Amino acid sequence: MNNRTASVHKMVTYLNNSEADGGGFWLPNIQRNFVWGEEQIQRLFDSIMREYPISTLLVWRTKSLIRRRKFIDNYKHTLKRTDFYVPEDNKTKLLVLDGQQRLQSLFIGLEGSFEKKELFFDVLSGDLVSPEDMRFHFKFIEPNSASFPWVKFKDIIFDNRRSNRISGSIINESTTTLDDEQVDRIEDNIMCARDQFRVAEILVYQELDSIDDEEIYTEDDVVEIFIRANAGGTRLGKSDLLFSLLAAAWEDADGKMEELLGELNKSDYDFTRDFILKTCLSLLGKGARYEVWKFRDDKTREAIIEKWNPISKAIKDVRDFLYDKTFLRTDRAVSSYLALIPIIYLRYHFPAKWDSIQRLDDYVLRTLITGAFSGTPDSLIDMCTRHISDQQEFNVSELFGIIRNNGRSLEINRDTILGQSYGSKGSHLIFNLWYKNFNYTPAYESNLPQVDHIFPQSLLKSVKDINPGTGKRDLLRYKVENRNQIANLMLLTTKENGPGGKSDTPPDIWFKDKSESYLDLHLIPKEKELWKLKNYEHFLKAREELICQKFEYLIQKETQ
Repeated sequence: MNNRTASVHKMVTYLNNSEADGGGFWLPNIQRNFVWGEEQIQRLFDSIMREYPISTLLVWRTKSLIRRRKFIDNYKHTLKRTDFYVPEDNKTKLLVLDGQQRLQSLFIGLEGSFEKKELFFDVLSGDLVSPEDMRFHFKFIEPNSASFPWVKFKDIIFDNRRSNRISGSIINESTTTLDDEQVDRIEDNIMCARDQFRVAEILVYQELDSIDDEEIYTEDDVVEIFIRANAGGTRLGKSDLLFSLLAAAWEDADGKMEELLGELNKSDYDFTRDFILKTCLSLLGKGARYEVWKFRDDKTREAIIEKWNPISKAIKDVRDFLYDKTFLRTDRAVSSYLALIPIIYLRYHFPAKWDSIQRLDDYVLRTLITGAFSGTPDSLIDMCTRHISDQQEFNVSELFGIIRNNGRSLEINRDTILGQSYGSKGSHLIFNLWYKNFNYTPAYESNLPQVDHIFPQSLLKSVKDINPGTGKRDLLRYKVENRNQIANLMLLTTKENGPGGKSDTPPDIWFKDKSESYLDLHLIPKEKELWKLKNYEHFLKAREELICQKFEYLIQKETQ
């Protein structure tokens, strides 16, 4: 293993460059997607300016026919990693095993953009701050909207002039009058940036070299090194590490996974790779718990590859049931996707029984509303799937018994419904059942239905009580939990709640010309006196009764 160093300037020119020394740096197929956000990238650049160490990178020098991909220059969240694959070849190349997020961030900041914005540097920043705060300010800005003191950082680093010439140009082009201290600050910052990013070899990477002797580091060795290098930190989740084992044996893993997730999530769900892998383990009888040995086992990996199509079909069929039969048509309403794994198990192993399952919607709604599969439900999933395997059917009453015996309640009472609040997944689940005809998957996210406070927050915050400590009327009567309870919430279309719509309109004004059917839809008490602010608490009690009446079919003792 060799230790090597490089400047940031040199390193970014080596990324995606097959003509560079060593064949350039690339990402192997086992690496996950880029996940850093703008602030993390900005903090990395601040750390380098402050001469903080940024950890050692790990690369593999090889000629093996390994599927690899390019680093992203112009990042957009809609990109697919499969778009960045390059043809396999037996030329020398350097594959990054540890350090992808850092190198990718440097590449975006110095060579590309983040969601069409480029990295700019505040040349007047640099005041002393506490260690956890950013001293040197970086920001992604649309180029046409940037102004002094923000200067495009890549122009500072890739300008071939001397530092004093660059700082002189920035000072001369400034639109404001600068004092001597500011001039000195700009000159110091430009010199520091050039030293840290262009001159100093601050990037240290360990190189696993298997060019001369391919037996020193085989592909299996490299996968194991990758897992060990990443398992100790928080940068990769366990599913990422396990997927790397699958991807190492299946070159189409990325494409197949992206294709499946794309189909599952086209209607505003958020199925994840984590969920797919756990489902695969359950369907193949390996248990839901993530364990590395399962994905090291050749038979398990071969089974996933061989049975991918029927596994995918079972998952998609259950997703379609969720959308078509339960009215839970958005991720906001699905508190735990793991509750679906037992259903998928039945659909996969006993497809002939699929159309005859009784009370399946009851199972979905009750487990999601009560959070029966929250926390760490791996053992519960295993017990449910074993029971389905033994009985070869999906008996909801018996499965409910298993869930209760696992110490999880399935009871839905008044408090379960009325205890939901603004922003919770439970409230969105209730609203999905309540407003079945609303469009939860509009073409534009800005047109999503909006949860509205019937009595506006601004109105409720205006009600103050006398503070016994000061004698002043400055105590909020209605705390956040009083304002955000579901009895004060309703769902409106974007048009209703947009400009010229309800917004902060008090209910006595908003409801005065509304039809009976409108009031019935939103479960609004029809006694108009209750719409006045002074009767807010009476309004809540009356509406709670209407809500409980609507969901009476759910509010009952646990069924056997």
